[in-house]
Amino acid sequence: MTEQELRKRLEALRSEHRDLDAAIHALSDAGSVDQLQIARLKKRKLRIRDQIAVVEDHLIPDIIA
Repeated sequence: MTEQELRKRLEALRSEHRDLDAAIHALSDAGSVDQLQIARLKKRKLRIRDQIAVVEDHLIPDIIA
């Protein structure tokens, strides 16, 4: 992937991460008793966070000290 494609992917992942965070908060604030759904959203959010870290690692070159 090119740097531009990686940056687009990173922005899409960050957007999805924010959306999931908002959905989790909305379900929690609404007093939802569907804890399974909230747990699934949290797991998905963590997977996306891991993907964000991988893309960021590709964008930021290693610095040899």
